[in-house]
Amino acid sequence: MGKILSVAALFLLLFNFFAPIAYAQRGPRPSPTASPAASQQDNITCEGGTGINTAIGCIPISDTNAFIGFILRWAIGIGGGIAFLLIVYAGFMIMSSSGNPERLKAGQELLTSAIAGLIMLIFSVFILRVIGVDILGLPIGG
Repeated sequence: MGKILSVAALFLLLFNFFAPIAYAQRGPRPSPTASPAASQQDNITCEGGTGINTAIGCIPISDTNAFIGFILRWAIGIGGGIAFLLIVYAGFMIMSSSGNPERLKAGQELLTSAIAGLIMLIFSVFILRVIGVDILGLPIGG
């Protein structure tokens, strides 16, 4: 009973600590004199009308380089997340193999492949940055 009360008290304390932060991020309310189309247009565009405001951030649509950079950032993040999930699954396969050599070998191969893919993903970003920014002087992701 004491553990339940202490967990509930901790939850309420943390909720009250973080709640003002969430309320402070709320934007200004539209004025009653503004037309609904104008307030909706302000909610859709961001950065001075150069992008579309979405739940995943501002998607730049006016600049092709910024748009491709945005897509690549998300693709690299998703690739890293998939590699992490594969590493966890491979570890589960290895731990639950119960002496079955085929399952153990499959888990080891999956783990090796996932780590190799993650290393290739990291080094591809590094190599592209060195070649594109440092050697060629392209204005990418500054």
